[in-house]
Amino acid sequence: MFQIRTGTSVEVNIHGLTTMDAKQQLEQLLNRLPPDVTEVVVIHGYHSGQTLSNMVRKRLKHPRIRAKILCLNPGETRLMLHTSLQRHKK
Repeated sequence: MFQIRTGTSVEVNIHGLTTMDAKQQLEQLLNRLPPDVTEVVVIHGYHSGQTLSNMVRKRLKHPRIRAKILCLNPGETRLMLHTSLQRHKK
């Protein structure tokens, strides 16, 4: 899994991973991200099948995920994250 951090956003590319490996690696990434990261852009692809996009959009669950945004590009999904302050207020 390839990742790039830009400010408060992290972009990850999960092309080539199995669904199980991608889910596990995304969960591990969400566990270790610093609290100032507010967005993860997941590049999962589209033309080679929708298994990875379905996993990200429908089955990926994590306490940090506040919302999932479907992009105009069907090969990417944005995960909007709770910050540590937002989680403590609930």
